[in-house]
Amino acid sequence: MRILRLTLALEKKLLAARLVRDPQAERIAAGVVADVRRRGDPALLRWTNRFDHLALRAKDLWITQKEIRAAERNVSPGFLGAIRQAARNIRRVAEKQLPRPWSLTVEPGVRIRQYVTPIESIGCYVPGGRFSLVSTLLMTTVPAQVAGVPRVIAVCPRPNNGLLAAAKLLGIGEIARIGGAQAIAALAYGTKSIPRVEKIFGPGNKYVTAAKQLISADCAIDLPAGPTEAIVLAERGDSRSIAADLLAQAEHAPDAASFLVTTSLALAQEVATEVARQLRALAPDNPAHQSIESVGALLLAPSLPAARAFVNRFAPEHLSLPSDAASHLQQIRSSGTIFLGPWSGQPFGDYISGSNHVLPTAGWARRRGGLSAADFVKCISVQEISRVGFRSLRAGAETLASCESLEAHRNAVRIRR
Repeated sequence: MRILRLTLALEKKLLAARLVRDPQAERIAAGVVADVRRRGDPALLRWTNRFDHLALRAKDLWITQKEIRAAERNVSPGFLGAIRQAARNIRRVAEKQLPRPWSLTVEPGVRIRQYVTPIESIGCYVPGGRFSLVSTLLMTTVPAQVAGVPRVIAVCPRPNNGLLAAAKLLGIGEIARIGGAQAIAALAYGTKSIPRVEKIFGPGNKYVTAAKQLISADCAIDLPAGPTEAIVLAERGDSRSIAADLLAQAEHAPDAASFLVTTSLALAQEVATEVARQLRALAPDNPAHQSIESVGALLLAPSLPAARAFVNRFAPEHLSLPSDAASHLQQIRSSGTIFLGPWSGQPFGDYISGSNHVLPTAGWARRRGGLSAADFVKCISVQEISRVGFRSLRAGAETLASCESLEAHRNAVRIRR
């Protein structure tokens, strides 16, 4: 793993690398989306066969209850216990995140209320490339259930036994074996077999991300989810656990970005040695081998303030603060999620701690946080104005309407005299 001086030129290069668009992926996704939108099931089946090598008929798109029950029999009690623990923790966090109804009298006779209602239907995209990410099913469906979403549809091109068993335990009965840009298009616009949903959740590859951005004018999405990012900010610490966290995120994909930011050359050298040692224990086809060498780096900052400033500008998806966590935390303004202290390994957030792992990447953490139960509801404001309130607001409303030359607005106030 490379040790590099964190200069302004290098920082500029690292930040710019995340903003590079992939015209080919966008072009392919656009063609798939347009085709599925126009032709429906025939296009969906065609692209599923081409990209996922699944020769399906329309009646085969949905996982049957028989398949789900069989999958449950083929997983261990330990696996089901882990799913229950993870779901319990995610549910407890989501319950805290859920917006609450409220009522406020802003002045006599003027009452504003908020009531909270769930989105009617959602689609949960579960990646199914090298493996089915059962954790993504948990992170997208459990908050939806807490929010009270009436219809939750999951899609995954190759759901394995673990995913199907988890779905049964969670009570998710609608699972379609589709993926890629074609699945996003089907969920966004609907086909004869796949119902249209109001919002789509979950990460995916570059084609899925491109498709989500394309359909976002017609169907809501959670957030753009690019390649995984991880930063460890430390001046000292256990090189083994630091290296392990960097490799954990690096194995998501060949373009995953993992960085140690430090002022200590000694720590950087120790971590480099550990990364090399732990890499040897991974299978040769593990994506971490490619990403850690081509994208990852150990960055030597000239000072601690410079290191923190870089972290805030980078706004990483995952940030670990294994040492001096309290002092660092006070200076961090942008990150998808933060792991404090040496025991807070990043995989706990990926799976089981309860915090959601659908997080902003590519600098989006400067603008928003990770997925929460609030993303699954609508907060609707209700305005109730009495005669007393009308008399109090009348003159101001007429003045502002006149200022904007909106005479019909002014008339709608005056007519109530």
